[in-house]
Amino acid sequence: MSRPRTEAEYLARLVPASASALGRRSLLKGAFGAGAALLLPGALAACGSSSSAAGGASTAASGSSAAAAAAVSGTLKVGSNYSDDVPKKAMQAEADAFKAANSGVTVNLNTVDHNTFQENINNYLQGKPDDVFTWFAGYRMRFFASQGLAGDLSDVWSKLTGFSDAFKKASTGDDGKQYFVPIYNYPWAVFYRPSLWKEKGYTVPKTLDEFKKLGAQMKKDGLAPIAFADKDGWPAMGTFDILNMRINGYQFHVDLMAGKKTWNGPEVKKVFDVWTELLPLHQDAALGRTWQEAAQSLQQKKSGMYLLGSFVAQQVDNGKDLDFFAFPEIDPAIGADAIDAPIDGFMMSAKPSNEAAAKAFLSFLGGKEAGAIWGKTDPSNVLANTEADTSAYTDLQKKSAEIIGASKSIAQFLDRDTRPDFASTVMIPQLQAFIKDPKSVSGILDSIESQKKSIFVS
Repeated sequence: MSRPRTEAEYLARLVPASASALGRRSLLKGAFGAGAALLLPGALAACGSSSSAAGGASTAASGSSAAAAAAVSGTLKVGSNYSDDVPKKAMQAEADAFKAANSGVTVNLNTVDHNTFQENINNYLQGKPDDVFTWFAGYRMRFFASQGLAGDLSDVWSKLTGFSDAFKKASTGDDGKQYFVPIYNYPWAVFYRPSLWKEKGYTVPKTLDEFKKLGAQMKKDGLAPIAFADKDGWPAMGTFDILNMRINGYQFHVDLMAGKKTWNGPEVKKVFDVWTELLPLHQDAALGRTWQEAAQSLQQKKSGMYLLGSFVAQQVDNGKDLDFFAFPEIDPAIGADAIDAPIDGFMMSAKPSNEAAAKAFLSFLGGKEAGAIWGKTDPSNVLANTEADTSAYTDLQKKSAEIIGASKSIAQFLDRDTRPDFASTVMIPQLQAFIKDPKSVSGILDSIESQKKSIFVS
């Protein structure tokens, strides 16, 4: 079968995988495998756990005011990909708080393994999805909105306060309507254990040369300098993003993601040359390791650093003995003021069984009360709503907010900034091929460029 030349043809051939809006921690690798097990319509909800426990903060389902809440009733079904312990508790706390303020509503929180949720999102949305579901801002949101698989939340947004224009733009579909409610975003940076660094006398590197010298010293000290994992296919994308933005700049990066630049040109080749130099400093056997397992090596002080999102705090002392720095400058003319800082949040299915309760819940999630609940429960993220109480912010959250605020350019992450089919069918296997055999980089880049030309068509 020849490669499809248009988006419509692509959708017709690969329906289960075509709308795979790939997330921070998961891509569609499984959905494209020959033996992939795709969930039947409605199966995501069926395999999740259900909870309707009351409790938590007393707050109402409105953007920022309890008095604005309208009475809602019935059962509200919420599909959640927050399967790791800390965000799962945060999601439960939000459901409990909403239930406490709306006693007539039963909240069924259906939690599904994070990767499984992403891998089967298209089948899920085309089947019998929950009323509200967790998802991601930007391209991944717009893709499903344009397919008619998401509900219009413009009326919810008309009453929300505390969001910048940037967050509203990231929540807006191609038709100018809003389809997404943000809850937080988080920076990607180089994380480390301050206690270990103090013990070893390490200092934060300011340049690539200093970074490599630090890594060499860590190896001498018996550490894996950089914790690394790519079993799930997405973590290596963060390494590519930061190297590309440091070497070629933010605009080149977003143009490359949009298919406007060549992958086998000298600019991208330089990125992989630098990456090849750094690979010996990375934890070996990365293709057989999950990000959580790599994080445990940082937790156990077997690794010195980890380039990842701030959600790594969920695995490392709950963020208490954890600090970070922006990946150092490579080209002084470009600097180090660009980062990945993806936005997570919630959407409504196109035809919710309880639209009133769904919109009430989304209004609540977009309010300052819900932001404060999440911020107190999960210390790894920065709240999207600027009106939310941040008095309980940890030092890590405060620093995360600072680095995001100081960044002149913010990317959403490779698998969110480009087409889902390109990210999943091309970039996952090609980046993994590079990690396995960096000497084959020329052929890898030629392959990426060839496939890009077939996928990115006008």
